[in-house]
Amino acid sequence: MPAPSHRFMGRTALVTGSSRGLGLLIARELAHHGARVMLCARDAHALAQAERQLRAEGSDAASFTCDVTEPDAPSELLDAVHERFGSLDLLVNNAGIIQVGPLAALREQDFRQAMETMYFAPLRLTLATLPDLRASRAGTVVTVSSVGGRIPAPHLLPYVAAKFAAAGFSQGLRAELAGTGVSVTTVLPGLMRTGSHTAARFHGRPGAEYGWFAAAASLPLLSMDAERAARAIVRAAERRRPELILTPAAKIGVRVQGLAPATTSRLLALVARALPAAGDRPLHDVQGAEAAELSGLPSWVTALGDRAGARFAEPRPNNGP
Repeated sequence: MPAPSHRFMGRTALVTGSSRGLGLLIARELAHHGARVMLCARDAHALAQAERQLRAEGSDAASFTCDVTEPDAPSELLDAVHERFGSLDLLVNNAGIIQVGPLAALREQDFRQAMETMYFAPLRLTLATLPDLRASRAGTVVTVSSVGGRIPAPHLLPYVAAKFAAAGFSQGLRAELAGTGVSVTTVLPGLMRTGSHTAARFHGRPGAEYGWFAAAASLPLLSMDAERAARAIVRAAERRRPELILTPAAKIGVRVQGLAPATTSRLLALVARALPAAGDRPLHDVQGAEAAELSGLPSWVTALGDRAGARFAEPRPNNGP
């Protein structure tokens, strides 16, 4: 049963990118605390499965299939929320894409896709929902950026650029909305075990890029349990925290970046030189499940991440015994 004291009990939440992974877990956590939840994602089949899953757990959930990068998406989403639940109280900007590869293998369109998905789409949706949020006694915006929105991780440049922009907008939005009753929380997660390595897109030498990224996203010392992360995010939003940094490695990285930016830059340059080069004929936009077959990475290396992906509806890799 939901805790009666929870600020979001009986409130309506919209969570983007919620057919799988962290978005689905945030939606579930909100529902467990008594919120009505509208799910949103592009994959109609996965979205329907997510809705059925939440409703089977007793949650008041609905779903709306859309691409958040489309210009009409904000108005269509809000119409769906209003028709099903009434006014909106909580917006969680979570939809995202991960593109992995060296700069030499990336194209302008990769940066545009990242910015449309993780900056302009949240911008448009936030502006569209502000009238509802201002009228609510629990008006809240949560933007899931990344530690990559504070530290420029190598071989993730489109992702990093978009997450920097999203973090800046979210932090500025909190200042702009001070005194209006609308709370804004910026979330900066490190690596989480959601199975995201199978949904990421790889460029350059996909197998080699998959090898380092999938291992980092699955190993327990570097990555965080996603269910624990979802609980922490909802708790931070309930308490109106301005910022949440997740994973010990991310917290250390942010502090080092703040205290010694030049040293951090040198370390990141060393990491970049150790990562795979683009190759003579770089490939583009290879999905993680396919890149896994090219990697030769033993399945035990990504076992924790793969199990998490199976639980949270990510695509499944086939990367050998």
